[in-house]
Amino acid sequence: MIVGVYSDNIAATAAHVHDHLRLEGLQSISWVDEAFIIDEPVEEVIARLHPDIVVKGKEYELRFNPELAVLEQYGGRLLFSSGETVFSSLDLIRKEFHDLDSRSIHLPQEYLARHGIEPSGMAELLKKFSQLTVCVVGDLIIDEYITCQPLGMSQEDPTIVVTPIDSTRFIGGAGIVAAHAAGLGASVHYLAVSGNDAARDFALEELASAGVNVRLLVDESRPTTLKQRYRCNGKSMLRVSHLHQGAISVTLQKQMLEELARAIDGADLLVFSDFNYGCLPQPLVEEMIALAKSKGVMLAADSQSSSQVGDISRFKGMDLLTPTEREARISTRNREDGLVILAEQLRQQATACNILLKLGEEGLLIHASNGKEKEWLTDRVDALNDSPKDVAGAGDSLLITSALALASGGNIWEAASLGSLAAALQVGRVGNTPLQAEELMKELL
Repeated sequence: MIVGVYSDNIAATAAHVHDHLRLEGLQSISWVDEAFIIDEPVEEVIARLHPDIVVKGKEYELRFNPELAVLEQYGGRLLFSSGETVFSSLDLIRKEFHDLDSRSIHLPQEYLARHGIEPSGMAELLKKFSQLTVCVVGDLIIDEYITCQPLGMSQEDPTIVVTPIDSTRFIGGAGIVAAHAAGLGASVHYLAVSGNDAARDFALEELASAGVNVRLLVDESRPTTLKQRYRCNGKSMLRVSHLHQGAISVTLQKQMLEELARAIDGADLLVFSDFNYGCLPQPLVEEMIALAKSKGVMLAADSQSSSQVGDISRFKGMDLLTPTEREARISTRNREDGLVILAEQLRQQATACNILLKLGEEGLLIHASNGKEKEWLTDRVDALNDSPKDVAGAGDSLLITSALALASGGNIWEAASLGSLAAALQVGRVGNTPLQAEELMKELL
């Protein structure tokens, strides 16, 4: 892009800013390859440069344009445009997905003091993540955010009319759990089932670029799960899910187990990230747990419930479970008791070691083993981000970061604080962008 700036001599009274300042402003724009001052008739400049396209504002469209004759001589084009109004906002829209404002994030100082935790100690624990090998198993999801511009109310029926202006896709589900682990430094193997479609191709490319060793078994009977969110002015208006919730075939279950048997040798941690879309039938889960226990591998699980479907307690013998309060109540069928009793009931039902009960904007309840039979400790961590943009990925980042902390030799209190910090970072932007160890380190040091 080459931009000409009329000199003060040519512009005369139309110039309100000196030509050297106008030139300097244009030269600072990264899209401008060259800018210069025009101090001669513009048609002479065009005859010398031979640009393919000359762009002028819409206000010149009905006027005499001396450039046109020169352009017609060599086949150039003259366009009139002042730009679309949405163009100037697209950068801001896209920044919403990737830019993180950490000013709203704060460490839980009172909680850290209660447990004798120093930020520098958590930073050292974070460095140990690079020594871990992790296997992640669970449903692959592609999240698509479609940003729309509102047009108004339909006159035919009482519906809101919008036009899409931008679309951004992210890896979601268990896939983002694997990508988080890789971004935090671990060596990661991810095993899942997908359809044979474009969404699968997108997932393979994105996971490979995130540093994940991925194995996606193809199930021709289902699509790769795609969840679309239509957003206006920073708010989600509608969600559309393309998915199949039936259990995978026995043949695929055997293939999944064989793939895990190859990947789990030398692994430190196996993470189940279950969304109840059929990737993890109960017989397969039980065989995978038995395999991991025979290898001495640490176990962690999360199981998101859609409506009343889902039971996180079916993941027996986990070192770490990270349900929401609602998921814990669905699993235990307990709608009346307080959080501590609820967490203990779930722990007994699932024979789990540690439970991090997610409470949304109220933070986290930790129900932890004291290392002695029938002795349990409980504490709370408040939510660490005062201004979340998108809470959809909080649980995934909490699950993997807390599990990695435990696998690195940290205690449950350190794991909960690191997991809460990871969740605070993740909700500070829209969409699932893989966490990076540097982001957490920046908040700790």
